[in-house]
Amino acid sequence: MPEIQVNDNRCKGCKFCTTVCPKKCIEMSPTFSATGYYPARLAKKDCCIGCGMCAMICPDLAITVYK
Repeated sequence: MPEIQVNDNRCKGCKFCTTVCPKKCIEMSPTFSATGYYPARLAKKDCCIGCGMCAMICPDLAITVYK
């Protein structure tokens, strides 16, 4: 099953990935990262379809999609 991995140290919490996810699998973490932002995270297991839209729109290259 596809899934994403977010590098918390690179994510600045812009929320672009949450807006493009067709399945709404991504949410913002309720806790700060070491860099002081609320990073994105996979909200629902087995939700990701591996489309890669989140990784394509991420300006900080913080998202990796595993198929």
